[in-house]
Amino acid sequence: MNDLRTAVRGRVLLPGDPGFDAARRPWNLAVEQPADAVVEAADADDVAALVRYARATGRTITTQPGGHGATGRTGGAILLRTGRLDGLHVDPSARRARAGAGVQWGRVQAAAAPHGLTGLPGSSPVVSVTGYTLGGGLSWFGRAHGWAADSVTAFDVVDAAGTARRVTAGDDLFWALRGGGGDYAIVTAVEFDLHPAPALYGGRMLWSGDRAPEVLAAYREVTAAAPDRLTAWLDLLHFPGSDPLVAVDVTYLGDEAEARDLLRPLDAAGAPLSDGRRPMTPAELGPITAEPTDPGAGISRGELLTDLDDLAAKILLEPIAPLMSVQVRHLGGAFARPSDGPHGPLDEPYSLYLFGVPTGPGSSAAVTAKQRDLAEALAPRLSGRKPFTYLNPAETAADAFAPAALARLRSVKRAHDPEGVFRSNHPVLPE
Repeated sequence: MNDLRTAVRGRVLLPGDPGFDAARRPWNLAVEQPADAVVEAADADDVAALVRYARATGRTITTQPGGHGATGRTGGAILLRTGRLDGLHVDPSARRARAGAGVQWGRVQAAAAPHGLTGLPGSSPVVSVTGYTLGGGLSWFGRAHGWAADSVTAFDVVDAAGTARRVTAGDDLFWALRGGGGDYAIVTAVEFDLHPAPALYGGRMLWSGDRAPEVLAAYREVTAAAPDRLTAWLDLLHFPGSDPLVAVDVTYLGDEAEARDLLRPLDAAGAPLSDGRRPMTPAELGPITAEPTDPGAGISRGELLTDLDDLAAKILLEPIAPLMSVQVRHLGGAFARPSDGPHGPLDEPYSLYLFGVPTGPGSSAAVTAKQRDLAEALAPRLSGRKPFTYLNPAETAADAFAPAALARLRSVKRAHDPEGVFRSNHPVLPE
C-alpha cells in the first residue's frame, strides 16, 4: 500500500511503521483494533482523495475522529483519522455553529458560552461533535431540546464516489446521518443550531454508599416532577479499593434558586460528602461527571428503562461490584416528542449505563456477567432497544433501531454506498 502515501497529503502509517500501533489504537483500550493502514487526513479534499483511492483499489474506509465507539470491526480497512479537520465557526446572531469533523464538544461550548448559547453536548468534553451527533447524541439539555442530531441543519460530506457534497433536509442521506451512524458517507463538517442558555446551574452531589436508598428515593421524586429544563443523572459508584459511593449530577437551564427548590427532595437524603453545584457557564459542563479525558479500558452495556419503580430500585440497590458504575439518566421531555431522525422519539423515561474496567485475568468475564445479571433481573423494565451511542462491540445497529427505521437505513446504505467503501463502527447491513 505504499501508493497510498502518494494518494493523500496527510500522514500515512502502515504496519511496521513507527507510531502505527499508537495511531490505530481506539479510545477504549479494551478493544483490539486492526487496520491495514492509518490515514490522518490533511483536510476535506484529502478525505475525498482517500475515498477515490479506496474505490479504485477495492479498499474499505472506517472513519474515527478520536476513536470513541470503536468496535474492532476494522480488519482489512483503512482507518481514517479526521482530527486535523478542526475548523470551528460560531455565528451568535444566527445561533448556529459549524464544526469540522475533528472538533470536540469542549471547544464548541467554550466558543458558544460567551454569547449565552450552548450546543447539545453529552457528559464528556473530549468526544467529537461529529461522532456523537451521528449516533443521535444524548445531551445534558436533551430534555429541553431533544436529540443533538435533531438540531443539525447541514452536513458536509464526501460520498462514496469521492465527491464533496453539502447535505440538507429533504435528502435521504441527511435523514440517515441524523442519528443513524456514519455508514453512508464521510462527514467532514456538521452545521447545527445553538440554543439559549442565559443562566445555567449544575454540578455533582456525592454521598457515601450507605445513603443510596435515600438518594435513589429522592432522585425518583425529583425526576417524577422535573421540568424539561432540569436534567438529573444518578450514579452508583464503586471504585476498586474504595467504599461504594452514590452521586446525583444535575444541570438546570435557569437560576440557582429555582434549581435548589426543584432539587429539595435530595436534602432529605442526608448531608453529602461534597456538593459541587453552582451557577456555571455552558463551557464548564465537562467536569461534572469527572469522566476520564484520556483513553482507558472499559466494558459497557446500555439499556433503556421503561420504569424506575420499586422493583427496579430494589435491583439497582444491590452491590454493583465488579462494576465501577451504574448510571441512570432521566430522559423524557423533548426526547419523547416526535423526531424525524432514525431513532425516533424516546418513549422510555430513563436510560441505564453499566460500566466496568478489566483489571486482571477473569475480570472481563466477571464484569460482563454482572452486566448480564442486572439486565436479566431488570428485564421486565427494559424496552429491548438501546441508544445507538450506547452500543458495545458485541452489539449491532439492529439493537438500536426499530425494524422500519433499520430497513430504511439499509436502503440508504445500498443506494449511496453500493460497493461498501465505508464501514462504520456498527454497520447497518448484516455482517
